[in-house]
Amino acid sequence: MKFGSSQWFTIVLLALLAGLSFWLQRAVAPGETKLDGKLRHDPDSMAENFLLRQFDDQGRVKYRLTAPYMEHYPDDDASQLKNPILIQYRPDAPTLTVSGDNARVTSKGEVVFLWDDVRVTRAATPERPAAVARMPDLTAHPNDGIAFTQSPVEITEDKSWVKGVGMHLDQNDSTFELQSQVTGLYYPRRVQK
Repeated sequence: MKFGSSQWFTIVLLALLAGLSFWLQRAVAPGETKLDGKLRHDPDSMAENFLLRQFDDQGRVKYRLTAPYMEHYPDDDASQLKNPILIQYRPDAPTLTVSGDNARVTSKGEVVFLWDDVRVTRAATPERPAAVARMPDLTAHPNDGIAFTQSPVEITEDKSWVKGVGMHLDQNDSTFELQSQVTGLYYPRRVQK
């Protein structure tokens, strides 16, 4: 049986289309998935009255993280906490307490993301009253002593207050920096004689 050039063209075209169809099916078909549970976001452990302390080189407590309830997730090695309280200590400076309704902590505790009714409280000193910052969410880097948000923030100290959008907190320098739309009212403190 002899084939003409137009018949060869048709046979080659059909073979090419069959090969392309086979390749396309393999390329878009989902791969085999293991059903070992690693891709699910289910907790593998839970703890009540959770407490974590980080120490500095001299053995002093650098920060303390507590929560009444914690769940650990194996897929991303992160933990979810209910009503967490993060207290950061620094020699010769007031303590800083960060709390919220919820938090997510990365696997090595390097980043703590808090949300829902977040409060940052700088403890009172003999010279100044306590300062409280309120915001809907906050990202904290406890080891670095910094925290930030892009959300609205309200800071109060005694009768004085200031509001803004976005904040950067540096515990190393004891500074709050509001980033935009800043308004406030300052009442000077009276000197005690």
